[in-house]
Amino acid sequence: MIANAKRMGNLAPQFFSALNEEIAALKESGKEVLRLDIGSPDLPPAPHIISALSDAARRPDIHGYQSHRGPLALRAAWAAMYQRVHQVELDPDKEIIPLLGTKEGIFNLTMAMIDPGDVVLIPDPGYLTYTQSALFAGGELYFMPLRDDRNFLPDLEAIPADIVRRAKLIWLNYPNNPTTATCSREFFMEAVEFAQENSLLLCHDAAYTQVTFDGSPALSILEIPNAKEVSLEFNSLSKTYNMAGWRTGAAAGNPQALRALFTLKTHIDSGHFYPVWMAAIAAMNGDQEWLRARNDVYRQRRDRILTNLHKLGLMALEPQATIYIWCPVPKGWTSAKFAGSLLREAYVSVTPGTVFGSNGEGYVRISLTSPDERIDESMQRLSDWMTKWA
Repeated sequence: MIANAKRMGNLAPQFFSALNEEIAALKESGKEVLRLDIGSPDLPPAPHIISALSDAARRPDIHGYQSHRGPLALRAAWAAMYQRVHQVELDPDKEIIPLLGTKEGIFNLTMAMIDPGDVVLIPDPGYLTYTQSALFAGGELYFMPLRDDRNFLPDLEAIPADIVRRAKLIWLNYPNNPTTATCSREFFMEAVEFAQENSLLLCHDAAYTQVTFDGSPALSILEIPNAKEVSLEFNSLSKTYNMAGWRTGAAAGNPQALRALFTLKTHIDSGHFYPVWMAAIAAMNGDQEWLRARNDVYRQRRDRILTNLHKLGLMALEPQATIYIWCPVPKGWTSAKFAGSLLREAYVSVTPGTVFGSNGEGYVRISLTSPDERIDESMQRLSDWMTKWA
């Protein structure tokens, strides 16, 4: 056998890929597994978005390769969305690059910016791709703990000076996956100032800014004065418009970093499918009122799950955003043991917090992306299972 590249050794098996195999085996043995683990929206996009895809796909002239920059109308739609939602002005020609979903953009941006030995500041717990992309690029990882006593915000002042001097990128993500935390304008101002003072590229993952339960969108890092001098924001239609499988997003902000990302992308992919872009334009430019009703569905599911968890003594905090609940496990259990036992004994799948980093120990992440009847059945199974060993 020809040996793999040494850098492949830096990539651990992807958790959800292995979980899918275990769940498939349980199903083959006749077990019905109820999944509250992965954050994949179960509700469809609005009808006008699907119609835009369908109408464009019928055109005979748009099935070839497309520009990596996408049509101007797409970048203009992103700019209009940022203006409408965040009061942020973006230049469609210089400050926006379409992505095949933000996961691709996050990985490729890291590859474009990080040399072996460069330090990347990563929240812990945090989205897996921040870590895996840095490892693949040969970067040195420094994990910033997110703990409940700080409202799951990193303590930037606690990062050692020698680490800061060698750091090149810092990742933030609010509303946060997996902790569901939101942050204040004051914290974002502190983060931008920290990046400016230390010559860092501040990368903000904004996947959940419009999945909120108080009626207002969460903050964009680009709302902070002068943020574009040091910041890139990764935004996605996956959660905002229920388009996870459509794989469409954008990076916005610092033009220099965008040029590096764009250059790498031109060597890796061949653009997107034009009808998906037409649907993205329809999503961002069309009726937005349906998002309120969709968010209310998540809010009701949140309340449904929290009521049951609290009855069981699992005192999860009430999230104000995202499609998750960050739930503490009972005393005497690790995250992995709790989630693994629940899956194998009650056939309910949740995500152990340690998947997202060592500071996720003591928690599991529960997704809101299942209909009421499956949530009710999952909570009943959880209750019955906990009663057996209580």
